[in-house]
Amino acid sequence: MTPSSPTGKTPMPTASATTAGAVRRWLPLLAIAALMALVFAMGWHKLLSFKTIGTNYDAMRAFIGQNLVAALAIYMLAYIAVVALSLPGGLVMTLSGGLLFGWQIGAPATIVAATIGATLIFLVARSSLGEGLAAKAGPWLARLSEGFKENALSYLLFLRLVPAFPFVVVNLAPAVLGVPLGTYVLGTFLGIIPGSTAFSIAGAGLGSVVEAQNAAYAGCLAKNPGATDAVCPYTIDTSKLVTTELLVAFAALGVVSLIPVAVKFWSKRNAAA
Repeated sequence: MTPSSPTGKTPMPTASATTAGAVRRWLPLLAIAALMALVFAMGWHKLLSFKTIGTNYDAMRAFIGQNLVAALAIYMLAYIAVVALSLPGGLVMTLSGGLLFGWQIGAPATIVAATIGATLIFLVARSSLGEGLAAKAGPWLARLSEGFKENALSYLLFLRLVPAFPFVVVNLAPAVLGVPLGTYVLGTFLGIIPGSTAFSIAGAGLGSVVEAQNAAYAGCLAKNPGATDAVCPYTIDTSKLVTTELLVAFAALGVVSLIPVAVKFWSKRNAAA
């Protein structure tokens, strides 16, 4: 119980207590922002490219052959960091998982790692932003939050399945809208299964493409020692992997996920009528 003053009133929090509470609330978000700034300042985000994977393909495959568990742990930790820090390169990581481990291992590892990374940034955003924005936004956010929470799983599945919504936005919005942690984790896990599996399978089929590009790249460097990327570019075209049919399939799955919301809406409307 909170101790009362001699007058019987609950004492107001002191300035130091208020400051300490604010520091605790904002510290996780500030830590994430600092790590993001460090990664970009050091240029580490540029390593998330097919050139890095391709030029080290044989060495990576050899290491994985001898140290599968350690290699898988490194991959998952890297994926968690990419998602938690909202770094570009999720597609490269997912394709690389299928390429290096095969889709049977790469897809489950990607799904688990992406869910963990998304959950971490969700918890940070909920701690630092959720309560503060809810207090300042007023009744409109409360109404939106109630509507979202009432059908949270269906909405989350829709947002995860439809590729029109950036992954980082879908990580943050539920935190502001007060979605329960369990619902968020389940919706994220289920929602990313189709996309992660599809791109892992696509990555598993890129082995011959990577080997051909490596040979062409090595040949160009042999003819042009010390050449820049402009002279000897390392390119793997992934645009053909994201087909119209694939996007339509994801959109269709997203629509299916909203069927329970539509059914609930019509049931309420008919009951009111």
